[in-house]
Amino acid sequence: MQAQSIEIPFQDIDSIPLLIKDFLNHKLSDFSNYTFSLENIKERIKEKKEAFSTEKRQILSQVLAEQYQDFELTQAQTQNLEALKEADTFSITTGHQLNLFTGPSFFIYKILQTIKTAEYLNQKLGEKVVPIFWMASEDHDFEEINHFKTPSHYYEFKAPSGGAVGRIKVEDQSFISEFEKEFKDSIFGTELILWMKEAYAKGNTLSKATRSIAQRLFASYGLLCIDGDHPQLKQQMTGIFRDELLHQSLKRESQRLVDFLSQDYKKVQVNPRDINLFYLTNTRNRIELQNENFKVVDTELSFTKKEMLAELSHPERISPNALMRPIYQETVLPNLAYIGGNAEIMYWIELKDYFQYLHLPYPILIPRNSMLFLTEKTVKKIHKLGLHISDFFRNFAQVISEQLLKNQPLDSLLKEKENALKNLFDELKAKASLTDISFRNLLEAEEKRQTKSFLRMQKRLLKAEKIKQNERLEQLERLFLEVHPMQTWQERLINFSTFYADEGQQWLKTCYEKMNVEQAALIISSKPLAPTVWGTLRP
Repeated sequence: MQAQSIEIPFQDIDSIPLLIKDFLNHKLSDFSNYTFSLENIKERIKEKKEAFSTEKRQILSQVLAEQYQDFELTQAQTQNLEALKEADTFSITTGHQLNLFTGPSFFIYKILQTIKTAEYLNQKLGEKVVPIFWMASEDHDFEEINHFKTPSHYYEFKAPSGGAVGRIKVEDQSFISEFEKEFKDSIFGTELILWMKEAYAKGNTLSKATRSIAQRLFASYGLLCIDGDHPQLKQQMTGIFRDELLHQSLKRESQRLVDFLSQDYKKVQVNPRDINLFYLTNTRNRIELQNENFKVVDTELSFTKKEMLAELSHPERISPNALMRPIYQETVLPNLAYIGGNAEIMYWIELKDYFQYLHLPYPILIPRNSMLFLTEKTVKKIHKLGLHISDFFRNFAQVISEQLLKNQPLDSLLKEKENALKNLFDELKAKASLTDISFRNLLEAEEKRQTKSFLRMQKRLLKAEKIKQNERLEQLERLFLEVHPMQTWQERLINFSTFYADEGQQWLKTCYEKMNVEQAALIISSKPLAPTVWGTLRP
């Protein structure tokens, strides 16, 4: 049966950051040319054609061919790889960490959106557009990526940490046997188990494991994965690395936008450091300038200025941090747009002036879509309680209050009397100028006191209704957890295997078909799936 779906634009979801909403609504004047539209894409094509050299295309093609030498490419991948050598071929890119077995399911959604966006542009434009996945292989926070969850299990991979996670080799395979127990009886469970065993064979790096799974999932769509931990790619960054070491340019050039975000949005997603580079050996450690020497934090390594600059002849030893990575990516790819989560888009916004300083084309930014899969049973419960699915993406405490106080005459009476009180005080304050200022001060204090009394009565009424309607309250709270397992978005918690096990490739096709590349939205699908008890999830 075809899944039914609805879309909720990000602008209508309470928890989406205001900065993202303003970006989508073209309220950021500096960024109106960098939201997704065909007109803006055409402008980026002009810029990238001028900036991205034939030599860079040759290097990119060689590196990708080398990184895929152990894999059999599909026809679509081969065509895309060849096309990247041509001056009229560009890329749409997304990226993510190398989470165990892809981690949360939004890994799948952001890649599918990238693939579909590339296909959309191929149909609309004369140029060729290739989907690319940037593997965050140099991240060193192993604890962030060494696990994944299904509704009933938590899987974890053990390995020495501290260095670039993409270089970690598989030794611990205990999670595979546990995964096999859970999925061996599922319709497509055997396929998933074989993928896992193939990817996480002993001796494989996590980079190779992630590429292997991406190959199984997306090769037919022509997706190409790139690993930035490569000396030929890093060589193109030596001038920027040198400038960062000598002049700390990223922090200086991003200061205007950092100040703007701090003042207008009260938050900077990632604060620039003085030097936004790591030194990469068996571990990955920050580089700091201390007393005219370059110190590698938490190690005994220290370099004079001359020695540090000499290290640039081995660019593979230098690793960009989260803010420098977008610069690296846009330097080595013929990229038009980046598709990222809200947090990613928010720190890309910080970097626009720095891109301009480097004379590097700044890409279109596309907040990735979100997806949610619900059973028809859950949807029916939502409707039975008189709710709409969008209510679960508002302030749910307010939704509960509205539901419990609906048709409660005391609530209506309190609001009526509160409005009458406000009107009375407005009338009195309008005449207060006829006497001494002290009388108006008294009125304002008394209004504040009596308004607080009404607020206390409303809170007490809600508390009383929660006791009286305890069963309904529990129904609402249980339903909230069906939509938001462990009080978070489903896509940020549950691994794709939960859905793939029952539907296989058809699930991927459904996600692809439902994906809207022209609007940032939460896409909610429902169909009669096997019921899932989200409450069994382990923290």
